Amino acid sequence: MKQFLDDNFVLQTETAQQLFHEHAKKLPIIDYHCHLDPKLIAENYQFDNLGEIWLAGDHYKWRAMRTNGIDERFCTGKDTTDWEKFEKWAETVPYTMRNPLYHWTHLELKTAFGVTKLLKPETAKEIFDECTAKLRTPEFSARGMMKHYHVETVCTTDDPIDSLEYHLSLKNEGFSIKVLPTWRPDKAMAVEVAADFRAYVEKLSAVSGVSISKFADLIAALRNRHDFFASVGCKLSDHGIEEFYAEDYTTAEIESIFNKVYGGKELTRDEILKFKSAMLVEGAIMDWETGWTQQFHYGAIRNNNTRLFNKLGADTGFDSIGDFNTAKAMSKFFNRLDTNNQLAKTIIYNLNPRDNDLIATMIGNFQDGSVAGKIQFGSGWWFLDQRTGMEAQMNSLSNLGLLSRFVGMLTDSRSFLSYPRHEYFRRILCNLIANDVEEGLLPASELPFLGKLVEDVSYYNAKNFFNF
Repeated sequence: MKQFLDDNFVLQTETAQQLFHEHAKKLPIIDYHCHLDPKLIAENYQFDNLGEIWLAGDHYKWRAMRTNGIDERFCTGKDTTDWEKFEKWAETVPYTMRNPLYHWTHLELKTAFGVTKLLKPETAKEIFDECTAKLRTPEFSARGMMKHYHVETVCTTDDPIDSLEYHLSLKNEGFSIKVLPTWRPDKAMAVEVAADFRAYVEKLSAVSGVSISKFADLIAALRNRHDFFASVGCKLSDHGIEEFYAEDYTTAEIESIFNKVYGGKELTRDEILKFKSAMLVEGAIMDWETGWTQQFHYGAIRNNNTRLFNKLGADTGFDSIGDFNTAKAMSKFFNRLDTNNQLAKTIIYNLNPRDNDLIATMIGNFQDGSVAGKIQFGSGWWFLDQRTGMEAQMNSLSNLGLLSRFVGMLTDSRSFLSYPRHEYFRRILCNLIANDVEEGLLPASELPFLGKLVEDVSYYNAKNFFNF
């Protein structure tokens, strides 16, 4: 019987252990997509206790706690302390066995704090006190945590109207870890509610200095901000979309739709889809012109529980996997850009595992030999960010593309304790490859090359692909 969470956790064979310990373990981390608050990094925030750093904003944990019968007061409530919330989380942890939260929880305790005891009600107070004491020392500040995990680069997620003041502060200071912004223009194409869209456009006008009264002005203002993001070091865009949009449209139609929604009138579904299609194309062209990589996270149905959304807001744990039919639209969108030689480097993240082979074959349609792995199948995202999901993604990519050119893992997290997800991924990657060697499906004589493959997928591919 193997020991839980020992040095060879997940690594089932000596070959897997060799690949991980000799090739993957000590590589730096490039976290090219996350939701960290750059203000916390710039101010080198000191967390008060384990409950604060671990539970605030973590909808993964909130979902598990609710499922375990924990009252909402202990998830998002304002009338409960961090310790009271943590105590309820500790009560839930034993019931998360076989959920990735169980692995993440104990990996984070071990790698951040050196705590190897299992978290449960009996150990909760001891673990809380020990970790809290460490969190109140300089080594465990926001920056200290990043240095502890050997982080080299992080890319946050930022709206076009963001001042990027904290990124600039870090850049001017010469902070040793690159903290770069990522362009996330979702609100600029969110025309479902006319009043909200107009309010956003007015803010965009103010920060860009561009007077916006027509669609061409909107694009000019976004280009202004796009250039500003580039000047601060931005190299990636990101789009959170339900599905790909690729409707046919004319310039006159889009100008008319903009005038209608900016004037306060609600759009029809066809008008919404046309506008989003135009915005995706315009954004993609900007990215191509600047040499950025564009990312597309698609497939989530968000805010399913209206009652609790109205009470708690977005990103509180009420989203799920969607089942959109997206292949034709995705193909049409990329083909439209490729036809004009305006297709930037691209990463596609799907949320429904049924789409794994779809994405793995779609990316092959638009590889053009200019860049190795120009169109990428992104790592297992959100609900697929676990062992089964990551193995399925890598198996589809291996079967239908080139795993060796994959840019690897990211945290997609708001927490400074999420960096062990990179280690988790690297262990899974090494085990997957090693199992093929053990079964004679890959030659043992090529272990040096397989070691290089592990290093590339864990670190070097991303470093080279994004020009970090």
